[in-house]
Amino acid sequence: MLTRVQGGFAAAAVTFVAAGLVIFDLSDRGFRRWWSDRALTTDLVAGLLVLLITLLVVDQLVRRRQTNDRARAVAAQAAILMAEATRSSEAVSAALGGSGDPTAASEEVRTYMMMLLVVAPLLIEDAPSRGFLEQAQRLGGEMARILRAMATSVDAATISHARLDDAVAQLRATSVPLIEVLDLEAFLATDDETPR
Repeated sequence: MLTRVQGGFAAAAVTFVAAGLVIFDLSDRGFRRWWSDRALTTDLVAGLLVLLITLLVVDQLVRRRQTNDRARAVAAQAAILMAEATRSSEAVSAALGGSGDPTAASEEVRTYMMMLLVVAPLLIEDAPSRGFLEQAQRLGGEMARILRAMATSVDAATISHARLDDAVAQLRATSVPLIEVLDLEAFLATDDETPR
């Protein structure tokens, strides 16, 4: 299967060949006579060129539509994962600050990690979504590290919020190029429904 760039070059090359044959046919009497004497060859070559141009152009259109559809699916998954990341990180931060329940925070992190496992195959394909996936994994690791430290009787005051806050900020930054594909109003509605 051709990549998008290869398909574009192939379509341009076939169109260039067809245009060249038309120019030669119009300008060179000997060339025209040669093709006129070989009707089957002329029809076969013309048919193949039209078929190739049609297939390559249709392939480009279908590929563009699939890319757009995939970008929307990635954006939706990134928005959902961001909402759960916010909820989980806030639960961990509250538990670390003493105002939240560590068990509830642990459940939130478990839910976040399960969501991360589910969306990972979709996010691993392209570089921007792969960067988002890496940051999401980093945040998951940071939350797990904090919960483990709290469970092993480490004084919560000695555990820094800075690394958790940095991981959340990095995840938000890498989500921006993915989520901007979504309708802004739909994204804001999703963000407003996220518990704070």
